[in-house]
Amino acid sequence: MPTPPITAPVELYRDPAVFERERHAIFARSWQFLGLEADLVRAGDYLAEVLAGYPVMVVRDEQGALRGYHNVCRHRAGPLVADAKGRCDGEFICGFHAWRYAFDGQLKEPTGFGPADGFDPGDYSLFPIRAEVWRGLVFVNLDVAAAPLIETLKPLDERLGRQPRRSARVRDSHPVACNWKVYVENYLDGYHKEGIHPALATEAGAQRHDVHMVGEVALHEVVNSEGSAGTVWAWIWPSLGVSVYRGVLLLEHIRPEGPNRTHIDHIFLHEAEDPSVEAAILNAERIAEEDARVSERVQQNLNAGIFRQGVLSPSHEDAVAWFQSRIVWLLADKAVGQ
Repeated sequence: MPTPPITAPVELYRDPAVFERERHAIFARSWQFLGLEADLVRAGDYLAEVLAGYPVMVVRDEQGALRGYHNVCRHRAGPLVADAKGRCDGEFICGFHAWRYAFDGQLKEPTGFGPADGFDPGDYSLFPIRAEVWRGLVFVNLDVAAAPLIETLKPLDERLGRQPRRSARVRDSHPVACNWKVYVENYLDGYHKEGIHPALATEAGAQRHDVHMVGEVALHEVVNSEGSAGTVWAWIWPSLGVSVYRGVLLLEHIRPEGPNRTHIDHIFLHEAEDPSVEAAILNAERIAEEDARVSERVQQNLNAGIFRQGVLSPSHEDAVAWFQSRIVWLLADKAVGQ
């Protein structure tokens, strides 16, 4: 009989210094979902977001390739684009002092800078990041030497197999007053469905159990009387949920904004005129509300200072144990300094 693992120290969910270390040790070194390739059709189309405090952007260049950069001017850190998506006419222009950059990141014109000995515009190109596309989804990685995206996503890619083209979309976004790890751990366990999701106990196709890790992907095996065909629940390290339910693909992006603040972005992708969309979205929204409510209560209890450490079920919380162990290891001094 396996010994139950002990949970991670409570300080990892409360200490502002931990969140800052996570930015460097986790979010600066992993693939992060950014948006939909369908928003990057023409040259100059861009997507921009702030991911764990890092302002990033991806643009479609004149040759049709995607290029990623920090949304930070090399002059005095002004923003190069102001909106979450839009289009630039052939170049980036800083919103602070109008320095101009080509889509390859080179500084074209330090507008109004004037003559200066020793100043070489070639030394002030934009800070690059990696950008790749998987099944129409755009991901970025701040580590330009990172392994290809598919090495992370291969287990989910194989599980999804052939999928219909889903061109229609519905978006939703809301804050949750908890540490991002609390929300992720709620997503990863198959232990709580009857406790906070009573409808899932009876609704065919919606249950999530037997969560197991395959590389950096958690796969929820679906077990019900009608089988699991067409239903997928998965999570991608460190903070993206992906599910297919009633023909609707849901992306649940868990974005940390501080030690006690998390933002949840939902993107529902579906086939046009799909009659099951409304029911699938209502189901997902109900589950999200239940998850948010319990996550906020857990955070309140962690902050109260009574709970120190607990235990994890070897039968139902293997993925939670994997996640906590990964966090602890990455935040160790030897891992952060690598």
